[in-house]
Amino acid sequence: MRIWVDADSCPGSVKEILYRAAERKKVRLVLVANTLLRPPPSPYIKSMRVAKGFNVADTVIAEQVEAGDLVITADIPLAAEIIARHAFALNPRGEFYSSDTISERLAMRNFMTELRDGGVITGGPAILNRRDRQAFSNQLDRFLTRYCNS
Repeated sequence: MRIWVDADSCPGSVKEILYRAAERKKVRLVLVANTLLRPPPSPYIKSMRVAKGFNVADTVIAEQVEAGDLVITADIPLAAEIIARHAFALNPRGEFYSSDTISERLAMRNFMTELRDGGVITGGPAILNRRDRQAFSNQLDRFLTRYCNS
């Protein structure tokens, strides 16, 4: 089992939680980004730099993810693809995407995109706060306890 991170948009505080979890549970963590990342030295943590471009990191993750892997992403279309590949998708706010809810999430995302493209100001997501980080940490810990042998 590996944890894949859509790292270009992943908050630094969430990456820190992931680094500690990878070490503690001895699970492979792969950060994929089109920028240079400097994760802490560890036999469990690897960064993968991909070419710049729209959805390049998403494509790499989707091509390499295996059933049972965990992907950390706020990208709903990527989450949908991950779920279709029988892997798990968790967003940085600690919410798991599921086959039961992903269609609704995609529809809402597309609706909001249409509003923004039409000139309606909708704003973006709220800034990640302490409660969000705690929810993420708790969900990650529960997941790793359930699915990791270490």
